[in-house]
Amino acid sequence: MPSLYPDFANARIKTSGAEIFARVAGDGPPLLLLHGYPQTHAMWHRVAPILARDFTVVLTDLRGYGDSSRPSSGHQSQHYSKREMARDQIEVMEALGFPQFMVAGHDRGARVAHRMALDHSDRVIRLAMLDIVPTRVVFEKVDQETAMRYFHWFFLSQPHPLPERMIGEDPERWLKGRLAAWSRTKRAFPPHIVSEYLRCFSQPECIRATCDDYRAASGIDLEHDRESNKKLSMPTLVLWGEQGFVGLHYDVLKEWKEFAIQLQGQGLPCGHFLPEEQPQRTSDGLTEFFLASATTPLKRAQPSVSVRRAAA
Repeated sequence: MPSLYPDFANARIKTSGAEIFARVAGDGPPLLLLHGYPQTHAMWHRVAPILARDFTVVLTDLRGYGDSSRPSSGHQSQHYSKREMARDQIEVMEALGFPQFMVAGHDRGARVAHRMALDHSDRVIRLAMLDIVPTRVVFEKVDQETAMRYFHWFFLSQPHPLPERMIGEDPERWLKGRLAAWSRTKRAFPPHIVSEYLRCFSQPECIRATCDDYRAASGIDLEHDRESNKKLSMPTLVLWGEQGFVGLHYDVLKEWKEFAIQLQGQGLPCGHFLPEEQPQRTSDGLTEFFLASATTPLKRAQPSVSVRRAAA
């Protein structure tokens, strides 16, 4: 949707395992923004233009989502492990000429960013994660409320094709239901934004791929998490919605202190979708946090791909 991002250029970037759709704008330090479920990079439409005043903002669709490609599942959905999804984003940033960068992720994108920062700590200079606690915490501390509120974790991770067939019967109802259930702010999702999400999510292969994302989370991602005892070494920011399940159910900073060395964070007065429910506060929090790295300029290498302005 060029009208959402009139000042952003587009690129399609082949990685070792997928083809990733990206938008780029700005001239400052590189900042990668990753979206969550069941959305696309369009979720940043109120935040990205603000951040582009101070940063070179890179928006991408995760593999399986949006206009990125949808690789096959692989054994036990391994092609949708957060390790593989993170590698896509590392290769995207390399192709754009950014060997080092900062990253902010929401929801599933935050889980990709978490794994990226663990596997590529030399690349990720600063990390922000929005409205999540670590995957291990969710699975290892399941109680009745978690099971009821996070039922989709257990539903979407069921073997193919059960969730795909059930969602595929009415993808619009499922998508709109998730947006309504997880938000606490009226008019957070204009009709044209919902239509954009639905344009992608209603495709059967997108439904399959996003289920694979959750299947990987309950299997191979947990294996990777349990194999690694490393903590996040870079400055880390966590933001969460005070009125959503994460903010109401968890002591977010306490949970993350077990996983990060340099940690800060705060709750915002909203539900799960911070960039759409509280765009100004989200932009302010991210800008303040990421500008702290501006005293150490990040060098840009020669890009190996070209970007083009979207047609109006």
